[in-house]
Order: sequence, then structure tokens, then C-alpha cells
Amino acid sequence: MKKTVICPHCGQPFSKYANPTPTTDVLIYTPERGVVIIERGNPPLGFALPGGFIEEGEQAEAAALREMREETGLEVELTGLLGVYSRPDRDPRQHTLSVVFTGRPRNPEALRAGDDAARAAFYALDKLPLPLVFDHARILADFREVLAGRRTLAGVEPLQEEAR
Repeated sequence: MKKTVICPHCGQPFSKYANPTPTTDVLIYTPERGVVIIERGNPPLGFALPGGFIEEGEQAEAAALREMREETGLEVELTGLLGVYSRPDRDPRQHTLSVVFTGRPRNPEALRAGDDAARAAFYALDKLPLPLVFDHARILADFREVLAGRRTLAGVEPLQEEAR
């Protein structure tokens, strides 16, 4: 949303944009191990899917892979797009828009907490830790619908380097 505000220093009007901040999350899953959940080291405290902010000039898929390496130590193959979650109240810190992918770990034994994750572990979908923060309970419910065959995943765009 574009807003016109007055500069407090020079008194001239300028445009300010108040748009949602883009983020990405990945639901890393294997049938044998379950889903990767991190315990957040920063507020809001609780448990969450690994993810983070998309940097300027970064493709959402590349951000997802980077965030997985940083937060979990895992190299992940993205297997689909679960959805885009953008409710203004989904993150108590600010309005975010999250592109949520599904993925499988290439190196599940390398799972470790990193970056702003205090802990990282695989959990069975019916034994998730609480409290889940943000709208991650809803995202996990949507994933259960995929596993039950009542919802489908969208495709993932190749990374820019791979598209050439």
C-alpha cells in the first residue's frame, strides 16, 4: 500500500510503501522420520517450520534452500508448493507473506539447529511439539490433506541458474 508521508527533516512529501514482507517456509518430510520442526531461539518463542525472510534479489526457491541450510543443516530437494499464506495476523511481529514449499532432505542425518533455531528435530505428524507459532498448525493441517489425497501440490520453479 502506498502512503504519502512528510519528511520530518525537510518537510517534503515522499511515498512510502507498506507491503507484506516476503518469507518462505519448507515442510521437510520423510514418511520414516516425520517432519522437521525447530524450536525458535527468538520471539515469538515456540515451535515452527524452518524458514525465514527472502532477501532482495533472491528467488523464493533459493531462499527456501538457503534457510534450510542455515536453520537445520539440511540440503533439501523442494518437492512442491504447498501454498502462499498471507493473513495479516499470521506473524505477530509484522505482516508477512510466506511461500510454503514441501521438501525432502538429501542428508537427514545432518539435522542440527543453526542460525536462530535453538533446536531442530524430526517429529511424527501426530506427535508435534506445542505451541506451534505463526500459522504453522494450519500449514501442517493443509499438508495432512495432501498426504490424504484431498489436496494437491503445485510445481516448483527451477532455480534461475538451472533455468538457463
